[in-house]
Parts: sequence; C-alpha cells; structure tokens
Amino acid sequence: MGYVGLSNAVLLAQHNEVIGVDISKQRVHALNNRKSPIIDMEISQFLTERELNLEASTDFKASINQADYVIVSTPTNYDEKTNFFDTSSVEEVISNVVKIEPEACIIVKSTIPVGFIDTLRAKFKTKAIIFSPEFLREGSALHDNLFPSRIIVGDKSNRGKIFANLLKQGAIKKDVEVLFTGRREAEAIKLFSNTYLAMRVAFFNELDSFALTGEMNSREIINGVSLDPRIGNHYNNPSFGYGGYCLPKDTKQLLANYANVPQNIIRAIVDANSTRKDFLADEIIKKRPAVVGIYRLVMKTGSNNFRQSSIQGIMKRIKAKGIEVVVYEPGLKESVFFNSRVETNLNLFKKRSDIILANRMIPDLADVESKVFTRDLFRVN
Repeated sequence: MGYVGLSNAVLLAQHNEVIGVDISKQRVHALNNRKSPIIDMEISQFLTERELNLEASTDFKASINQADYVIVSTPTNYDEKTNFFDTSSVEEVISNVVKIEPEACIIVKSTIPVGFIDTLRAKFKTKAIIFSPEFLREGSALHDNLFPSRIIVGDKSNRGKIFANLLKQGAIKKDVEVLFTGRREAEAIKLFSNTYLAMRVAFFNELDSFALTGEMNSREIINGVSLDPRIGNHYNNPSFGYGGYCLPKDTKQLLANYANVPQNIIRAIVDANSTRKDFLADEIIKKRPAVVGIYRLVMKTGSNNFRQSSIQGIMKRIKAKGIEVVVYEPGLKESVFFNSRVETNLNLFKKRSDIILANRMIPDLADVESKVFTRDLFRVN
C-alpha cells in the first residue's frame, strides 16, 4: 500500500471490491480508519469523501482467497552488486498467490527488468502473469490514475483487456489511450520512459552547469531553448540531480539490460547525475562555509520520500571535505542523519547555517534567501 498500490486500490474500489494488503499494521489501521498513510491529497480526499469498497488487511492468505485479480506493487530496489533489480519480494508474493488462488490473474505493477515476466511464466507454469507499468508521480499518484497519460498492458488476451477496462472505469478522463503490447515491450516502455525523463533532467542540469561556469543567466538560456515547440517549456527546471524512487534505479536497470547492445547515451545519463553532484558540491565548497544546512531531504514539495534524493549525494560530498552539515527534515524522527545533526527548529536551523541547500525554493526560506543555494529557477517541482 505505497504510492502505486494504494492509488490503484482507491481507483478500483470505486466500482469493485478491493482488499489492500500490507505488512505494516499501522498502515492497515490507518486505511481502515480512512486515513492515508502517504502524502497524497486526492487519496486523502477519496478515503474521507467517497464511497469506496475498500478494506485493508495484514492477512495475505485470507485476502487473496477468491480474488479475480491480484496486483503486486512491492518495492524492487536496485542491487548494486548484481546490477539488477531485487525482485525477490515480487517472486515471493506471486509464489504464494499461485498456491492460494491459482485461477487469479496476477498483475505486476512493480518495476522489473526486461524479460522478467517471461521468466515468471516459465517458473510458475502459468500465462496469467501480466505486467502493466505505472507512470505516477509521488504526491499525485491517484490524480495520475484518474487522469492517466496512457494505460499499457503487456498482454493481448481477454484477461488483459478486462483489466485495462477496470482501470478505465475508475478514471475521470474518458479518452484514455490504451495500448496492448507484448510482455517485454511493456517492460521496456517503463524503463525507457523513465530514462528519457532522467535524460531531460540531466540535459537541463548540464546546461545550468555550463551557464554557472561561464557566469551566464541559466534561466534566459532555458527560456530561449524551450520556446522550440519540439522541446517545449516543461520538465526543464534545473535541480541537484534526478532522484527519488524511480529514475536512479530505472536508468541503471536499463543500462544493465544493454549489456550486449551497443550504446552511449544510456551510460551518459547514469554518469551525468554523479557529475552534476560533483560540480555543485565543488561550487559550495569554494564558498568555504563553516556550516552547511540541508533544507529537506525530500525531492520536492508534496512528498515524504527521500530515498535516493539528490541532495543526499551533495551532502555526502561536502561532509567528505570536513564541513559540518546540519539537516532540517520534519519527516525524520531521529536526531542524527548520516552522522549529521537533525535540527527540528527551523529558525535555529537558519541561524546555524552559513549556506542553506534547497533543491526547491519555498516561502519558508524567503527571509534568508541570501543564504540559500538552489538551482530552482522556475519555482516548480
């Protein structure tokens, strides 16, 4: 019941009986009391204001029994040792589903390597395992399911069409593009989509690095470039690098899938993120601050996720030079983060910091704007 699982559960519970399964008792308790365990405005509104046939449970076996469709949305973190996603949680869930309810159609929503569904079908001797990629933003997951850019199902059989219709039924947008593809094609669509987004982030970040080095106005350059309709004035706001749950791991997974295919761009996209953090860390170190403040570990407003956030990479590089770092992150319960003090009082945090790093500028920092180091030129996520 994370962003993917919960947004799908709420979407489908408008017209279907849905049971959300999670190992967290706290998360299940919150859902059964119609409170969202994640930050998502639409999910919170739907839970409190809409008639939803939704309950939550930690009892996996009872929840799966007699299910027609089982959606798997467990995390698949990237394993740096194997250079592949850790898909063990997905395989464990599917193994148990096949034992409990062998007639159920299993829809994998977790991000997976290309070829994974073929492997699962052979392993479990069933064709009722389908991959349907998600294209959701943290904090707007249900909105992106209500108004989907497209629905993609990696299956051309009747069960795949039924599932696509269930997603369409719950959406507010009515002219949704639906694409039925092969299994590997659907897996590739997910990885290439996120890698393209990472490439776009990296492109405008490298443009910004060029402008900073040459003492040019990045915003003016980006505005001029983006007026070309083929490029467009979107997804062009510089940052400390791409981060979050999807882009870092998906780009690395796609690169791993290229093991036997000639390529240059995919490797460059992965490397560009580290280069950007090196460059910005050096820019900060040149200012010789005694104390650097990290304003929020999260990637953007409206999110409580700071896994793989780019600001952490810059933080670690600064600390390696012996510079003291203090962190302001209301979402942290601990008093220390990576051996750096966590300050819960925003005013004290501002006073202690010589420079404040903020991936995205917000009004809370307006009174100390002269201290703030950010590459947020357009004040958008």
